Amino acid sequence: MKTLLKIVGVLVALVVMAAGAGFGYLMLAFPKVPPPAVVTLEPTPERLARGQYLNDHVVGCSTCHTQRDWTRFSGPIKKELEGAGGEPFSLGGAGMLYSKNITPAAIGSWTDGELQRAVTAGVSQDGTPLFPLMPYPHFGEMAADDMHAVLSYVRSLRAIESQVPARHLNFPMNLIVRTIPAAGAPQPRPSAQNKVAYGKYMTSAALCDDCHTPIDDRGQPLPGQTFAGGMEFLETGYRVRSANITPAADTGIGSSTEPQFVDKFKAFETPSDAVLSENERRQNTVMPMTAYAGMTREDLAAIYAYLRTLTPVVNRVTRFPDAK
Repeated sequence: MKTLLKIVGVLVALVVMAAGAGFGYLMLAFPKVPPPAVVTLEPTPERLARGQYLNDHVVGCSTCHTQRDWTRFSGPIKKELEGAGGEPFSLGGAGMLYSKNITPAAIGSWTDGELQRAVTAGVSQDGTPLFPLMPYPHFGEMAADDMHAVLSYVRSLRAIESQVPARHLNFPMNLIVRTIPAAGAPQPRPSAQNKVAYGKYMTSAALCDDCHTPIDDRGQPLPGQTFAGGMEFLETGYRVRSANITPAADTGIGSSTEPQFVDKFKAFETPSDAVLSENERRQNTVMPMTAYAGMTREDLAAIYAYLRTLTPVVNRVTRFPDAK
């Protein structure tokens, strides 16, 4: 009996040692991302203008890194707090995130290379891996000129001091997140004359698939459901599900013409200040339509052209299940 207990004790010790070694390896070896590059951003008027357009209407840095007003249609940002962070994002059982302050009050000491690494590779100034709700896999593929324009504009935001709660990631997500960051691989921006290729680039920059592709319990995209909608959000206080934007005739955008698709966005170019009733809030969208409405008609048309090339997926989505 004593011999058996000794054997069990040795096995338990080996398991503990192996677990400890594995934990140590994850903590020391990851994230596997190169040091920040030597980058010097040049905030020319042209670059700042391009950066503001992309920030405000395409990539949405300010949309995520600013508290939003969910009493109004599509939750516009609280402009006086632009970039100050603090918007909550629940990960369910995986934890809780809060968007960071990206104004000079928080990132003023960062080098341009450190800022670029965080946005395109997912590693903070101090080496902390960022959760991929910060869409660095997409931003890592953006053209260098566009990324530098965005970063230059973010640098120009008004400095705002703010206290943002720390994120909380539960086991095992607190370990998994260390393995996700990867060096960016910027791609050239296609010519706007190549409408489908340019539309694919803009669709990625605008993160359309991140919200319009349903995921499983582990946060992985469901196979064969890319852009098919049905991802559920709770930011408005009620359940909201993303739309199917594949070219399926009855359940997607297959019956929409290009002008209809573009006009659906441009209709909100002048945002309303009206406060929503409770029932209207039950049907409010988390999609920042008033921000995307500022995209040019040409860019929206290119996105439409690309979406039309996708495989149609029949998936009927009940967008607002809590509506009365």
